[in-house]
Parts: sequence; C-alpha cells; structure tokens
Amino acid sequence: MTTPPKPAMRPARPEFSSGPCAKRPGWSPENLSNAVLGRSHRSKLGKARINEAMDRTREVLGLPDDYLMGIVPGSDTGAVEMALWSLLGARPVQLLAFESFGKDWVTDVTKQLKIEAEVLGAPYGQLPDLSKVRPDADLVFTWNGTTSGVRVPNADFIAADREGLTICDATSAAFAQDLDWAKLDVVTFSWQKALGGEGAHGVLILGPRAVARLESYTPPWPMPKLFRMTKAGRVNTEIFQGATINTPSMLCVEDCIDSLRWAASIGGLAEMRRRADANLAVLDGWVAKTDWVAFLAEDPAIRSNTSVCLKVVDPRIAGLPDDGQADFAKKLAAKLEKEGVALDVGGYRDAPPGLRIWCGATVESSDLDALTPWLDWAFAETLAELQAA
Repeated sequence: MTTPPKPAMRPARPEFSSGPCAKRPGWSPENLSNAVLGRSHRSKLGKARINEAMDRTREVLGLPDDYLMGIVPGSDTGAVEMALWSLLGARPVQLLAFESFGKDWVTDVTKQLKIEAEVLGAPYGQLPDLSKVRPDADLVFTWNGTTSGVRVPNADFIAADREGLTICDATSAAFAQDLDWAKLDVVTFSWQKALGGEGAHGVLILGPRAVARLESYTPPWPMPKLFRMTKAGRVNTEIFQGATINTPSMLCVEDCIDSLRWAASIGGLAEMRRRADANLAVLDGWVAKTDWVAFLAEDPAIRSNTSVCLKVVDPRIAGLPDDGQADFAKKLAAKLEKEGVALDVGGYRDAPPGLRIWCGATVESSDLDALTPWLDWAFAETLAELQAA
C-alpha cells in the first residue's frame, strides 16, 4: 500500500488535549507577573485577586446576580462531590449517565451515599431518553460529555416549575455552550477546560433553590471539612466571597484572570461560543468527505463543539476485535504525537477506541485546518503498518 507524503503545513499549536486544554492564543508566563506569590491567600491583596477571578467569571458567563459562586478544591470533581454530598437525600434522585464522568456520579450516589437513585443511561455517542426526567426528583447530569462528545441540546427537558434540584456538571460546556441558568440550580466547572487555565481548582455555582436546600436540609452522613458549605444552619457566605475552604494556588488564580481578560477582549461568551462552533465546523467538513472516520455522536443536534470524539469506521479496522481497534487507535494517536502535530488526542480510556480533539475557543481554526491532512496521513501510515505486519 502506497502511503501519502507528509503534509507540508503543521499546526502552529499542536495542543488539542481535552484537559488541561490549550492555553489562550498569545499566552506567556509573563502574563502572570501580577500573581500574589509568597503571600497569604487571605491577605487583602490575595483575596482581591480571588474576587477578581470570580467577578470576571460572572461577567463573561452572564451569571444571575442571585447566584453564589466560589472557588473550591479538587477541580470540577471536587465541586460536583461537594454538591452531591451536601444536597442529595432530601428527594428522589435521577442521574443521566452517557459518558465516563456521569457514570462516576452514579457510583458516588448509589455506592458511596447509598441512595436508591434512578439511572437513565445511554451508550457512548447517544443521550438517554430525556422525556423520563421527573420534575419531582433531584437531577444530576453532565451538560457536555467530555469523554463521549455528546451534549444535551438545550434545557427544555427540565421543568421550569420543578420541585427537585438540578445539579449540572458543566466542566466542558461552560464558556462554549449556552447554559440555561433558570433551569440550573447547581453548576460546576474547572478552569483547565474552555478557559485553558490551570488545574486543581473547581468552580461551584449555587442558585437560590440550592441555597434554600442547604439551609433546610441536613444530610444523614458525616460531612468532610472540604465539603461543608454551611455554618450554624446557614450557608457560609464567606466561601462565596473569596474566603476559600483551603489554600488555592495564587498562580492558578492569576492564570484564570488572564484567561478571562482574554475572553472579554475578544467579545466575551458569544465570541467564545462562535470560535468553538467554527472549530467544530472544520472537523465536520473534513469528516463529511473522509470515509475512514465518523463522529462518535452521530446526531449533529447533540454533538459537542468542545470535546469532539471520533471513531474509525473503515471496515478493515472496525471489523477487528475490540483490543485490535483499541491498539490501532493508540498507534494512530502516537504517530500524530511523534510528528508533533497533535498531542494527547487519544480517546478517553473508558470510551470506545478513537480520537478526541478539543475544539474549544482557545484553539485556532487554522490549526485544525492544518491538522486534518495529518489525520489522513497518520491513518494511512498506521493502516499500512498493520497490513504489513
């Protein structure tokens, strides 16, 4: 089999990882020179930087004034866990499980908290039957499945007059997709996704209904210090006013501020969404004319514009046993990395074999344009090696 020559153009930035994601265009360590280092995060200056990060987040996201927001430990996972441990148990619970992290929340709720929850599941690439979501139950769900490339199309499946709370893991949706705040009582995300920020810190947003639950309900299980959001039966508002539960990295805080400044400078949330949509369109156009690959999410209405998941559908590969398909996908991703044209683009370990390419706003469309010929080249090379073996 004759393989094509290597493409002439290379992506200027090969960082297409789905987390931590590419830094914003033009990023440099010098942009962090204002970081409050060697000082307490509770100092006047340190607290001011934390509050600036939160204020800028509010502005870019268009967060309602009556929603609380705090920086918490443990990335998005920590923020989700705080919500699960602090809020669940008062009502019936439903969970949407259509990718790895949604399935993790199922384990935590049913195995750790031992709540008899209803799980609405779906295979990778699909959504559960959203018509089964009950207004009387608390709902835990991911807005965008980072490991499946699937997102909910909107919040129409959530009742405006619901009795239960909605707990939304929005880590790969925030700053790239429209979040319907009126339908969301808890929202979590982390800086290392669409902002291209650093890891280890999560953001926890509470709407008025979630605050009311915290102040009217005490869970029956012991509450670890890192999860405690109340004091003497009331929400500890200091957590949401810059007094973090534990010590944050002020370097990461400064990096977040830098990312948010960039987001505001390009036109805010609307432009970040447009950039992500434009990036997805590049891959969409390539997939449409390429016979060896397809989106894991077949329905365009639920296809992610950030964590784009692709599967190899060429019958010579799709017909292999599962381990053979997985080995091919790993070799394909490794070849791209060896060439320095796409780093960390292998599919998630629990997901079907394939590629996962981040298309959030910090990625340039020109880099995706340059990448697609390399994807074709890497496929042809990897296939030729398989056939020669």
